[in-house]
Amino acid sequence: MPVTKTAGRALRGSKNKAEVNKLLIKRLEIAIRLAKKSKNQGKVVEAMSLADRASKKGIFHKNKSARIKSQLSRLISGSKTSKTTKTSTKKVSSK
Repeated sequence: MPVTKTAGRALRGSKNKAEVNKLLIKRLEIAIRLAKKSKNQGKVVEAMSLADRASKKGIFHKNKSARIKSQLSRLISGSKTSKTTKTSTKKVSSK
């Protein structure tokens, strides 16, 4: 239990902030799950936006947010590259 009035106020404030942070983390987890499932560009962009918001608010470290965004961007680029195959042409030099 907090001893002083200000400590009590700080405790209430930190509980409220923790609740808001948990909501944002939960929304991000759901958005990531939906993006991985559907591989829709709109869902991926929404999840990236939530990851940016979480790092901006200090919930996640910026590198964690960058990792999440990198994994999500692979979903979009991965679906495009799997359909198109790259063929390499070699130059043969005659001597």
